[in-house]
Amino acid sequence: MVTFIGRIIIGTVREVINICSLLFDVLYWIFVAPFKRKVCRRESIFHQMIFIGLRSVFIVFFVSLFTGVVLAMQTAYQLEKMGAVLYVASLVAISLCRELSPVFTALVVAGRAGSAIAAELGTMKVSEQIEALETMAINPIRFLAVPRFIALFFMLPCLTVLGNFSGILGGFIVGTSSLHINSDLYMQTTFKYLELKDIYTGLTKSFVFAIIIALIGCYEGLNTRGGAEGVGRATTRSVVISFILIILADCVLTAIFYFSKM
Repeated sequence: MVTFIGRIIIGTVREVINICSLLFDVLYWIFVAPFKRKVCRRESIFHQMIFIGLRSVFIVFFVSLFTGVVLAMQTAYQLEKMGAVLYVASLVAISLCRELSPVFTALVVAGRAGSAIAAELGTMKVSEQIEALETMAINPIRFLAVPRFIALFFMLPCLTVLGNFSGILGGFIVGTSSLHINSDLYMQTTFKYLELKDIYTGLTKSFVFAIIIALIGCYEGLNTRGGAEGVGRATTRSVVISFILIILADCVLTAIFYFSKM
């Protein structure tokens, strides 16, 4: 039993060290290498931005829209008892901007784009395409990981902002149709209590979540072994680990923002 637990701890520590090493390599190719040589083509970055960002717009929009609808209905059920139905507007907006929109958007992108990154790089690994790149003196981190990292880092916050607007729209639909709140009054209440710190708190989380999704997807893909079965395992591991780390990071960041009174 002790041996089993020790093996798990050692394996976890080794993977954490390898992921940190991957992060340092990516940051090197982003910030240091451009002063020495050409790092990666802009076309590859734009291609990843389209895949990760534009092709995730509809699913993020509808997930956030229905989240806003459900949140408005659930909170209205309690607020009606206190005669404070009007405050559904501010509660929905603050909850979405600070917490729900960044987390749900990150989970959606991790399930869609993160798994695709792991599967794509894993397929290249088991088919020896990555070894072929190394044979041609092309660094796999520069060629494969950096464009995906940059694309995720910039597109996930944009999707989070979209999620904020669509979630508020969902609450607006419920508030004006079912709760019979005046539309102008609803919007005034929404932005009266929504502060700038609520917005940048959620955006800060989205940047951290983007780093997590990119690193885990690239790491699992670049370390895939075992043919087609190994690709499946790497894809599953990337989604599961990303989900766990997103929730863990959200908990830590929420505590930091809460205790620092930000």
